[in-house]
Amino acid sequence: MSYKKKLATIVGIAVLSSSTIVANDKVYATVNGENITQKDIAAVLKNPQIKFENLQDDQKTQLLNSLIEQKLLAEEAYNSGISKTKEYKEQLERLKKNLAFQIWIEQEMAKVTATDAELKKYYNNNIYRLKTPEQYKASHILVKTEQEAKDIIKQLQGKKDMGSEFAKVAKEKSIGPSGTNGGELGWFTSEKMVPEFSNAASNLNKGSITKTPIKTNYGYHVIFLEDKKEAQTMPYEKIKDQLEQEFLQKKFTEEVKIKAEALKKNAKISFK
Repeated sequence: MSYKKKLATIVGIAVLSSSTIVANDKVYATVNGENITQKDIAAVLKNPQIKFENLQDDQKTQLLNSLIEQKLLAEEAYNSGISKTKEYKEQLERLKKNLAFQIWIEQEMAKVTATDAELKKYYNNNIYRLKTPEQYKASHILVKTEQEAKDIIKQLQGKKDMGSEFAKVAKEKSIGPSGTNGGELGWFTSEKMVPEFSNAASNLNKGSITKTPIKTNYGYHVIFLEDKKEAQTMPYEKIKDQLEQEFLQKKFTEEVKIKAEALKKNAKISFK
């Protein structure tokens, strides 16, 4: 299991709860003296990107009315004597422990730190996945038969202004959707195209076309490579903040895992 999956397992509840935390718990309404606050609204919206102030007036009214009804029904349920039942008391104890766990997770996460040396080591250990892949800027002409593609290659070979000539032929003869745009495909990486196409494009020099037709499930292609960007490793300073968040999560997960394993050794556990 990856550390990200472990983190989701360990702190899933805490992440959900922390998403509803707001700095200023503004009051929007009161019901029998009980406030309906920004925290209540955030708990319903479940998305910190959605702001109550940005909702339409009818949406605000609907949300507040829903919360008012919820508060009234909750009060009715509590006053019904349900708080004295065994089921209520058992679930309340579970909620207390879950809440304690959530707050503990948040506090423990805040304690985790990373030195620059730790981050640089983490960067070097993960440098293999911190590369931007090679990119190609190409155009193509798609036709139905191999002979059509061969004729187009013969027509284009030796042209001085290959770019404009290629675009002209693409508009005239390409059956692909990019034909009306001169065959332009823009920038792409190898995985964005079928293997036959990507392999052919990667073997071209800038400003050249394929010498033989490239067959794919779509038909036969003539490819023109306009430009190429070599694969590059993202510099440490550029992704330091991103790496720090990733490293802190990993470090925290490992620390919590160690603590959980230690607690399990001293716990009485039985499976039924």
